[in-house]
This record gives sequence, C-alpha cells and structure tokens, in this order.
Amino acid sequence: MQDQQPLRIGCVKYLNARPLIHGWPTDVALDHPSALCAQLSRGELDVALVSSFEFLRNPIYRIVDGVSISSDGPVYSVVVSHVGEISAVEQIELDPAAETSGNLLRCLLSELKLRPRFVATSTSFPAEGTARLLIGDQAIRFRQEHGSEFQFWDLGENWKNLVGFPFVYALWLVRPEVVDPKSIADRLRALRDKNLASLDDLIAGEKEFDRNFCDRYYRQHLRFSFGVREKEGLRAFHQLCQKHDLLPQGEIAFSVV
Repeated sequence: MQDQQPLRIGCVKYLNARPLIHGWPTDVALDHPSALCAQLSRGELDVALVSSFEFLRNPIYRIVDGVSISSDGPVYSVVVSHVGEISAVEQIELDPAAETSGNLLRCLLSELKLRPRFVATSTSFPAEGTARLLIGDQAIRFRQEHGSEFQFWDLGENWKNLVGFPFVYALWLVRPEVVDPKSIADRLRALRDKNLASLDDLIAGEKEFDRNFCDRYYRQHLRFSFGVREKEGLRAFHQLCQKHDLLPQGEIAFSVV
C-alpha cells in the first residue's frame, strides 16, 4: 500500500462493533465475518475487524494492541438455542460464516465429552434433540422474539467457566505490507476511546435495538480491550483448537502494533 492511497478498511456489521468503528472518517466495508476474512486474506482490504480464528489460522497479520471484541462471562449474542438439556442435543446447526464461534463451540463440547453432529443451518426452528448456533445481531433478534420458547447456552459464559479468562471474538488485523501500521492502530484506539467515553450518545443514536438493551449489552456483556487477560484467553483458545485438531500444532506469536 502506498502512502497516498486511501486505507481500505472493513468491519463486521454487528451491533457489537459500533463502539469500535462509529465515526471513522472514510468509507468502511461492512460485511459478515467470513466475507471480511476472505477479503483481508486476498489483500482486498488493508485492515479489518475480523474473527480471532482468522489470526490463529493465518498469523501473518499485525494485531491492533489494546482493542478487541471480547466477553468475560456471558456474551448474550453468541449462543446455542435448544430445547431440553444441552447434553441431550444430537444435532447442532452451524452458520458457516461463524468460524470463530463454531470452533469455540466444538472446543467447549469436546471438553464436556459431548459429540453432537454439526449440520448446515436450516429454515425450520430447532426442535427437541436439535439446536442452532446463533451469533451477532441474528442472535439478539432471535432471543428477543423467541426467548420464551428456547433455552440459550451462552458460549462466553461456558468459556469463562472452563478457562477462567475472557474470550476474544474479534480483533483489528493489519496486513503485513501496510505502511506505518502504528499510526493506523493509534487512530483505531483513539476512536474506541472516544466512542466509549460518549457511549450514552452512541446508544441514543441506535435505531434498531432497544436503548436499555444496548446499555446492558455494551456495559455488562462486552469488553473492548485486548490486554493481558484477553491475550491469555486467546492463547488458551489456540491451544484448545490444536488439542481438538482444528489447527495444526505449533507456537504462535502475537505481533501487536
């Protein structure tokens, strides 16, 4: 990337990313996690807020230090909807766009010695013995519309119970050829700080989701830091993915800017 070219930046188009991207002064490619990962991998984006599994799978990128989408307990918006006991679930529908959450679910269930089948998402509602992984805004809408009909197995809560560290869902990743990544990282950190400092104003401008819900979601369920504990959580995820043959064996280093 030459200095005079505009930065090509992408971000997941979920409610959870608003505090990290609101107010960015240039165009932003908003898309689903898997689409952004593919664009970043092909070099069609310079910087993107994408799933943490993308970095673990392809650790060529530099990570914007200090910033993530994480949870340190229940996350609310990454859940398995099910009927009956989770241990009795025989089949779970997965959205192929949800790679990080899908692999997190595989790790958690394997640690619990549960072995359901994984299939593509269907159009019908989960019935007894079946379940569905829901992420992001889709999970929020589903819970708000059908909360009394299902139970919700929260992946953030179960990760915290298992590992004791936060779970990192998404990171800002910078391609290796990008010039002066530190200045870009500084701008992204400053934007996050500005939005969190004026979170009430950000929530007041929300048009789709209830403001009281947004207040709880941002302040109680989500974290936007990438510090020591989040890094330990990401290392633990890397180790469990290796243990359960979701990633090849080997060490990994976090190159942060």
